[in-house]
Amino acid sequence: MIYRITQSFPENEQYGLVTQLRRAAVSITSNIAEGFSRKSAREKKQFYRIALSSLTEIQSQMLIVRDIAYIASETFLEINQQSVRVSKLINGMIKSAPSYVIRNTEYVIH
Repeated sequence: MIYRITQSFPENEQYGLVTQLRRAAVSITSNIAEGFSRKSAREKKQFYRIALSSLTEIQSQMLIVRDIAYIASETFLEINQQSVRVSKLINGMIKSAPSYVIRNTEYVIH
């Protein structure tokens, strides 16, 4: 969605908002993938939180994009709704990553 929308941005934004938005979008999926491959809950959560931070960056930048009229209000609402869904998914991943507690040298999953 971000790649599609940023294609219509002015050429002078190619190395500004376009690059920032696209990198943040790729960062979300990359950090989720990396977190998924980690064994410890702590590492998983760290990567999921980075993904959430990248999503927040996109949300902030999209406010700017809307305010300077690079996109229509309807497009902004569509992106905003999608970002809320993604935020809920990532927060769910953070909450569902198991936490391990050491008791009597055994690992107990909570």
